[in-house]
Amino acid sequence: MAHYQRIGDVPPKRHTQHRAEDGTLYFEELMGEEGFSSDSSLLYHRHLPSAVVEAREWDLPDQATTPNHPLVPRHLALHDLFPGDDWTSVDAVTGRRLVLGNGDVRISYAVCGAPSPLYRNGIGDECVYVESGTALVETVFGALEVGQGDYVILPRATTHRWVPTGRDPLRVYAIEANSHITPPKRYLSRFGQLLEHAPYCERDLRTPSAPLLADAGTAGPVEVFIKHRGPGANGLAGTVHVVPQHPFDVVGWDGCLYPYVFNIADFEPITGRVHQPPPVHQVFEGHNFVICNFVPRKVDYHPLSIPVPYYHSNVDSDEVMFYVGGDYEARKGSGIGPGSISLHPGGHAHGPQPGAYERSIGVEFFDELAVMVDTFRPLELGEGGLACDDGVYVTSWVRNDTSTDASTDTSNGGGAS
Repeated sequence: MAHYQRIGDVPPKRHTQHRAEDGTLYFEELMGEEGFSSDSSLLYHRHLPSAVVEAREWDLPDQATTPNHPLVPRHLALHDLFPGDDWTSVDAVTGRRLVLGNGDVRISYAVCGAPSPLYRNGIGDECVYVESGTALVETVFGALEVGQGDYVILPRATTHRWVPTGRDPLRVYAIEANSHITPPKRYLSRFGQLLEHAPYCERDLRTPSAPLLADAGTAGPVEVFIKHRGPGANGLAGTVHVVPQHPFDVVGWDGCLYPYVFNIADFEPITGRVHQPPPVHQVFEGHNFVICNFVPRKVDYHPLSIPVPYYHSNVDSDEVMFYVGGDYEARKGSGIGPGSISLHPGGHAHGPQPGAYERSIGVEFFDELAVMVDTFRPLELGEGGLACDDGVYVTSWVRNDTSTDASTDTSNGGGAS
């Protein structure tokens, strides 16, 4: 995120001596992207950030995927993955269950009640959407308080951990990239500022406010779990580094690379006289995928408009819609509700369920909340996706000849596709 931040104790000049009051020299670390050619930050550590006293394998949660074959749209009920009180001992890192994935992005889900280990994703950035609950996300840059509706953007290789803070379960929807995740380029100036036509701006972002040194005195050694490229399923592997001191020893940092939080309620929807295509709902992008959100909004105001989406074929992408809150009249009759995913693969024409197209005529407002991921390579199903597939969604567009014609019904039409 290319706007400059300066937190804590940093020297006047980069790459120069920086010492504590007792004369002890701090250790400067450059955390930068694209080989010194893109955004970066400088962090000042009390201890050597590269010290490792031991390394061992970490068996990742199941990362294997199964092709979506035969090609069908699917309804995945994520809330079925953690029944009863199973969540109380689950954490937001090791407890993730892989739902969908390809070579560019993986989507996982977890319902959590326990703190995670220290964790670092060495493959790509993470965008973690908090469906419900609260947590403290402690990072090497500082802490972030997060709650319902927050997107948490964690740059690649950021050491962090998730600590649930409420009595209710923490529900997280993790989008893990094999690339960086940024605001859409069309919303950025050539210098990286969010432009006037963007649906959010820098004021809407929350960043760490102070260094996190509370655990710096913790006696070592300390374990850090790392996900990285390797010999496991889909080329993924895990390693645990045992480090001699706690990595939250940063006294200050500055730069343009850091974790931040954006809440979905701060997204200002773009609307028009006729139905607007999904790109107006885009909030972030990565390599070969985009992240969009559908929020409560006024809808089409042309006198002959049809507010729900027109039927459309995903020629170049798979569409994944995660339903979070509100009404889903466009999916009525398919069993979809909060906690559901609809997967509409490339090659399949999809749109509203029978009756919703007609029923939406005359509707002026949609009360819905959903997070969408569109990918430009086919998605496969992870073990979590296979476990919560309802198996019948493919037939949900078949009209029931005994159903009432709703062409004059002006109830909520639902706008998520």
